[in-house]
Amino acid sequence: MNAKLEFSPELNSLKAARGLDTRDELRDFRSQFHLPVARGSQKALYFAGHSLGLMPKKARSYIDTELDDWAKFAVEGHFHARHPWLPYHEEVTDSLSRLVGANPAEVVAMNTLTVNLHLMMVSFYRPTKKRYKILIEKNTFPSDKYAVDSQARFHGLDPRDAIVELKGEGLTIDADSVLEQIRELGDSLALVMLGDCNYLSGQYFDIDRIVEASHKTGALCGFNLAHGAGNLKLSLHNSGVDFAVWCSYKYLNSGPGAIAGAFVHERHHKKAGPRFEGWWGHDKKTRFQMGPHFQGIPTVEAWQLSNPPIFQLAALRASLEIFDSAKISRLRKKGDALTFYLEGLLRTTLGSQAEIVTPAARGSMLCVRIRGQNKAIMKKLEAHNTFIDFREPDIFRMTPAPLYNSYEDCFRLVQKLDEVLNHKGKGSK
Repeated sequence: MNAKLEFSPELNSLKAARGLDTRDELRDFRSQFHLPVARGSQKALYFAGHSLGLMPKKARSYIDTELDDWAKFAVEGHFHARHPWLPYHEEVTDSLSRLVGANPAEVVAMNTLTVNLHLMMVSFYRPTKKRYKILIEKNTFPSDKYAVDSQARFHGLDPRDAIVELKGEGLTIDADSVLEQIRELGDSLALVMLGDCNYLSGQYFDIDRIVEASHKTGALCGFNLAHGAGNLKLSLHNSGVDFAVWCSYKYLNSGPGAIAGAFVHERHHKKAGPRFEGWWGHDKKTRFQMGPHFQGIPTVEAWQLSNPPIFQLAALRASLEIFDSAKISRLRKKGDALTFYLEGLLRTTLGSQAEIVTPAARGSMLCVRIRGQNKAIMKKLEAHNTFIDFREPDIFRMTPAPLYNSYEDCFRLVQKLDEVLNHKGKGSK
């Protein structure tokens, strides 16, 4: 299905949805995930992968392997486990680099998302009397706002002056206006810090153009890829992004509180600014000499602080192996088709009840405004074993994840929404 085609009313049927599923070359990946059975015996309609991805079936055995080796080897597991713990994080490096379009030396799995964001800003937000402003999204995720505000205060600045939000009415932003605002801020701008997909609108920002505009003003440019990694096809190295951070519990399906990731462009590896440092970022060849002076690894790994959590890495490895097999380019193609299909079903079935907030520049998440409705709808949907996501005051987020959602899922979701919103009985077209 091509997202540029008009949605045909004939597609609004269970038969049509199942027909699309039979032609889906990625449909078998669904069987590699646990679909939740929250109530009763029917598997859930799960569209909350933008919040927490489903569990890969291999994750249990991969974690069990590490538990068994812990029992067997204790501390010697760092060297003699089937997947030795000392270099374990390196097992996911190549997969992460392919996923975000980077060189292996530019990516590392470490810490959690906001921790990594702070570590990056320590190095890449170096305000001066003249150049000190940070440009962020208007509707950024609260943790990002807390982080940039606290960084400004850390440098003795007033966040009300130092932090600038993107201009625009409503939840979405005109792409050209982003570039214009960067140019307007000019030599007062120290850092552009955006999400590549806004968490509330689902809008995708054009990374290439934003990086180019930022660098022309003399500002650095970083991205929070919480809604991009595993969702969008990225080319961080070629785009010239200075740094990026992401979590892995959403689209990357690595479990609650999973280990996060970071990218630093190779041009910064030898001449980065100040950096918070820890033992795990020390040169691997001399790390165990326990010397008093830090010698950084000549890659992004120098930003590591402590040895990483092995069980979380095992879950991430299980998921990334699936991505390596499916290929992010194919997943994005299917994601576009699924999202187009879901949007067409919503418009056809719910009409003016459902306002699609997310523009065409997007990943797999659709943000839908249903006026006059609130979180109570979530309870009704959950009673039907149907899971989406709610954000105040009236935004419902739903993601057809291409690894495990189907066209039939999309059809049934909209049927359930129609039943709940319009008090209809059960039944399918």
